[in-house]
Amino acid sequence: MRFMMLMIPNGYETAAPGTMPDADGVAAMMKYNESLQKAGVLLALDGLHPPSMGARVSFAGGKPQVTDGPFSEAKEVLGGYWMIQVKSRDEAIEWAKRCPASGNEVIEIRQVQEMADFPADVQKAAAGFPEMQAQARQRGKS
Repeated sequence: MRFMMLMIPNGYETAAPGTMPDADGVAAMMKYNESLQKAGVLLALDGLHPPSMGARVSFAGGKPQVTDGPFSEAKEVLGGYWMIQVKSRDEAIEWAKRCPASGNEVIEIRQVQEMADFPADVQKAAAGFPEMQAQARQRGKS
């Protein structure tokens, strides 16, 4: 089972462009990341720039509208993520509990939908999706 662990740092929604974590925090997080890697459960991980450097595209009335960050209505934003492959939700929770997060951070754990989770009509509508995923993974490796 694949799970995404989403880091939600309180206050990041108002962080200035170019805000970076401190070296001590990164060093602690690297030890955690290495433990995920050594256990063979880590599939991917990345940190994200603050929302002030991002954009949102909404589709009110079916027409795209772009809003540049920061987003005043945002209460929680992502600071980064890990994609892990483990045997159960409980195992994913145990990994999240080991993270050296600070008191202002929360990790949300979400199971990734697998094609087998969907009914036959949805699987038919998504024909070709596994090949798209494989191609995307290959591009990510180059």
